[in-house]
Amino acid sequence: MDLVLTPDNPAPPGAVTTTIRAADGMALRVARWRPPGEPRGTLVICQGRAEFIEKYFEVVGELLARGLAVVAFDWRGQGLSGRELDNSRKGHVDDFSLYDRDIDALTAQALEPFCPRPWFAIGHSMGGAILLAQSRAGHSPFERIVLTSPMVGLYGLSYRDGVRFLVEALDTIGFGAAFIPGGGATAAITRKFDGNILTSDEARYRRTGNVIAAAPAIGLGDPTVGWLNAAFRLMKQFEDPEYPLRTLTPILVIGSGGDRLVDPRAVERFATRLKAGGLIMIPYARHEILMERDKFRAQFWAAFDAFIPGARDELAAMELAADAIAKARRSP
Repeated sequence: MDLVLTPDNPAPPGAVTTTIRAADGMALRVARWRPPGEPRGTLVICQGRAEFIEKYFEVVGELLARGLAVVAFDWRGQGLSGRELDNSRKGHVDDFSLYDRDIDALTAQALEPFCPRPWFAIGHSMGGAILLAQSRAGHSPFERIVLTSPMVGLYGLSYRDGVRFLVEALDTIGFGAAFIPGGGATAAITRKFDGNILTSDEARYRRTGNVIAAAPAIGLGDPTVGWLNAAFRLMKQFEDPEYPLRTLTPILVIGSGGDRLVDPRAVERFATRLKAGGLIMIPYARHEILMERDKFRAQFWAAFDAFIPGARDELAAMELAADAIAKARRSP
């Protein structure tokens, strides 16, 4: 499957694109790059819900400049990967464990044959939740993980238990494949910039929307009832205070202080209990840190560079990351 190129979003040179298949036959689109010289390792980009490879072209270039090989892929149900339902605007799954099949296929068909170790990952939002669950289960293929605004709890959800019950009831009586009540097929990123909760950077916001305009099949509408019910089940597990204590992969969590999609307080509660990791909050940044303004992104990259590939001493790595982000905040 080819990449979608637009004038304001060129692909980094040297991309190798392919289609792999998960154990259940689901087709997944994958792109990989190698930097000049000997790679320091491989970084896998694990997208959030409704995202796609092209959205991360800028990030891919920045990772290549750091000497890392890069793998980006579209989860099942989004981008140009296969769908569970005929309506391509519905990024539906019945259970988040299905995403484990995508990681397993990526490991066997892309990482192991083509990508130098050590393997690292960036997981955003939904992708972060998937990586957390996999790490907690003890079969993560990644040596270190960086999470941005991981989906451990939703922001501003009034009557949370009631909403969960309603979504579960709708799913149970057969509405799992329907859009959530009030939802539809329009991709949120194609709406007006003013009032969006994803990023304060208008150019990056519009850049993503332009990709969908060029290739409408790449976009997603609102979640389905079944997807949201599956997400609630996973987020319920994250509420267990013991959950992060049993997550052993070294993880750097970078939260967005101005997030209005994922609850920053839930991120903070979870991340501060990680056994082999830690938390850095970026004040005022909105949900999509890597699509934010440069002053916020600089703080992310300062922390990233201190953590990946990082020292074997996890405490030292976290202290380096915290110091790096403090210096980035002080710079003009």
